Amino acid sequence: MRFLGRWDKFNQIVYWMLKIAYINLLWIFFTTIGLLVFGIFPATAAMFAIARKWVILGERDFKIFQEFWSFYRKDFFKLNGFAFIFVAIGYLLYYDVTFLQLNRGRFEFLIPALLLIVMSYLVTLLFFFPVFVHFKLNFFQYIKQAFLIAITSPVETIAMILSGALLYGLVLMLPGIIPLFTGSVLAVSLTYFSKRSFVKLERKLNRNVQGQV
Repeated sequence: MRFLGRWDKFNQIVYWMLKIAYINLLWIFFTTIGLLVFGIFPATAAMFAIARKWVILGERDFKIFQEFWSFYRKDFFKLNGFAFIFVAIGYLLYYDVTFLQLNRGRFEFLIPALLLIVMSYLVTLLFFFPVFVHFKLNFFQYIKQAFLIAITSPVETIAMILSGALLYGLVLMLPGIIPLFTGSVLAVSLTYFSKRSFVKLERKLNRNVQGQV
């Protein structure tokens, strides 16, 4: 009986590893058919939407491909609008960092402000996809809400950064996992930590509502 119980747990682990690998392959495939530039944000959002169904909603029995395709095409143009914004801001920040490196000693007073902006950009990007697939907001409110949740959830934000760093380290040691366990693993881990932030936000909103009654 003990052997059967362990075998059942092993089967469950393998089953979920296959699912995670599957959505990673879907992520790569749909990013590719979107010519990379136009596919990366819709494919990433679809991957996070699947992770949300697993981690936050607790849903297990659904057809992954159909759900992925549905999310991918639903907000394709909107997500490419966000992609343009993030890429444009990222390019400007890269230009600013390069400019300061080429002019060392002349504009050092700008470094703290630039570091703060870069960190704000990165943590907003970390929370953007979990926020996008979880909430229904106006266009620019997604970016604002992602930033606000990030700065009010320092523990979860640090955990997200550490999980990304850990995954990066694993990729360096085992590059063979890239096609199977990169984006999908990161999506599941970021969704888990964002769930904690969402729960805190909901509790805070409920306390505010109760305080006003």
